[in-house]
Amino acid sequence: MKGPEQQRSASPGLLRRLFQLGWRYRQACLVVVALQALIVAIHVAGLRLAGLGIDVVRYRVDPASRPPHWPLGIEPPASWPAMGQLAAIAAALLIVAAGLAAVKFAAALAAAALSQRVLLRLRTDVYDKLQRLSFQFFDTAETSSLINRAAGDVQAVRTFVDGVIVRVLSVVLSLAVYLAYMLSVHVPLTIACVLTSPLLYLGAVLFSRIVRPEYRRSSELGDHLITTLSENIQGVHVVKGFAREEREIAVFRAANSRYRDQKQRIFWQVSTFQPLMGFLTQINMLVLIGFGGYLVIRGHMPLGAGLFVFANLLHEFANQVGHITNIANTVQSSLMGAERVFEVLDTPVDIQSPPNPRALPRAVGDVVLRDVAFAYRPDEPVLRNVSLHVRPGECLGLVGETGAGKSTLLSLLPRFYDVRQGSVSLDGHDVRSLDLDQLRRNIGIVFQESFLFSNTVAANIAFGHPDASREAIERAARIAAAHQFISELPQGYDTVIGEHGSNLSGGQRQRLAIARALLLDPPVLLLDDATASVDAHTEHEIQQAMESAMRGRTTLLISNRVSTLRRADRIAVLHKGSLIQCGTHEDLLGQPGYYRRLAELQFADLSNEPAEPAA
Repeated sequence: MKGPEQQRSASPGLLRRLFQLGWRYRQACLVVVALQALIVAIHVAGLRLAGLGIDVVRYRVDPASRPPHWPLGIEPPASWPAMGQLAAIAAALLIVAAGLAAVKFAAALAAAALSQRVLLRLRTDVYDKLQRLSFQFFDTAETSSLINRAAGDVQAVRTFVDGVIVRVLSVVLSLAVYLAYMLSVHVPLTIACVLTSPLLYLGAVLFSRIVRPEYRRSSELGDHLITTLSENIQGVHVVKGFAREEREIAVFRAANSRYRDQKQRIFWQVSTFQPLMGFLTQINMLVLIGFGGYLVIRGHMPLGAGLFVFANLLHEFANQVGHITNIANTVQSSLMGAERVFEVLDTPVDIQSPPNPRALPRAVGDVVLRDVAFAYRPDEPVLRNVSLHVRPGECLGLVGETGAGKSTLLSLLPRFYDVRQGSVSLDGHDVRSLDLDQLRRNIGIVFQESFLFSNTVAANIAFGHPDASREAIERAARIAAAHQFISELPQGYDTVIGEHGSNLSGGQRQRLAIARALLLDPPVLLLDDATASVDAHTEHEIQQAMESAMRGRTTLLISNRVSTLRRADRIAVLHKGSLIQCGTHEDLLGQPGYYRRLAELQFADLSNEPAEPAA
């Protein structure tokens, strides 16, 4: 979080960027403002006609009073009776009312279209930026906060365009029209009635300074509420397994209450400020009744076209000035949302293609790591001076304790992260010199935790190649030993997988992930403990399938199962980020160290398993 001084200094920059956002939609904004100005003009015309009707009635009742002044020099013949004149005024009022309704409808459509255009663009920009940010960003960012920024905060930023820029322009135009008309009626009365307006501006500035920290706190509590809900849903099995439902309900209720209390605090401040502003505007009405009434009695101002219209315009003037409260409230909400949205948009994309990348249509698969060092944090190295050479078509197994750096090493080849020291090359080219999309399309990846999308089985397998034929999809599934269980699903390859593949077993999800990687026919294959989530029988099936899948491909395979590692051409042992052993399965079994201890433990476990009962 930024300190108070940083927050204050950031506001001008945020406002500038928000105005730049509005400038991007200037044509649509001008259309909305023009329609609002037309509404104001029609409204004034309607009031002028109503005031004329009052003056006609008064003149007929009291011929000694001031005669009505017809606008634009259009005056009916003197022979027209009073009811005829009133009927003409009423007909004109109906036409004005119909025109006002039509323009309001058009203004509402234009405002809604502007709002949705801004919202769509902002959400797309945020989503686009999230797609291009590296794993490093997501390692430190909270998922709930990102969701809140892409959903809620962009709404707050959007309101700056239609709720601040458009609204301010509309208020300024409305005030200008009202003020011009009132000045045309009586200058001293107008000046006397708007003397309190500077107080309204000062009040809005004070309100903005008070309420902004409250909006910041509200955003933080909103993130926490979403985090609580998201974690509880994702961890529902753990919650129920430990009978923690009541406790989790209490935790969520507390988070929800804190968020509600913070919102109520803001509402209380807004609700206190609005009546105060309204009270200041009503002082103007007292001036109008006293001073304006005196002018009408003295015959210096007409009752209808003067005092009546003046009173209505002053009321509208007060309403428009009162919108300053809502605008000030929207500004603070928008600033808070903008700070969080622009924080995402301004995050540098540290993993991207170079300006002039080397072409890599299809790799041969020669992988070299030279003195590679990497750390997620400067003071906590994960890999230290690791050097490896994996020849085309060779399978290299990686093994080591948890936290040894195995998965991190795999992540450097497709550039999920960039090395801090040394280099990673493919076919003699530093991966940082290659086009990122081409690089990753030459690498098939099966992660330790397989993620599947809420879509059909076929669509999940073809995720990296959406135009793949059904035959190619089925071929990849057969290699991954997945075709049989897919065929047994209700709709086969057209069966829709639940969220995160919840209607599949761990082994089934993993085999679909392997099929997804194999569909691209990649020359390089990265398997991050691909057999960790399967039973012994399924592991055997996958191992047999993987032997044919790895043939002719450069493969880096992470596993802690000796039965899987022994199929590798060579095995590299990592310990606390350093390469401590490298050799064939037989070589490492003949050397004291981590791999031999691992093999002895697993062979001992197998020899101690009870024999299966005879059929």
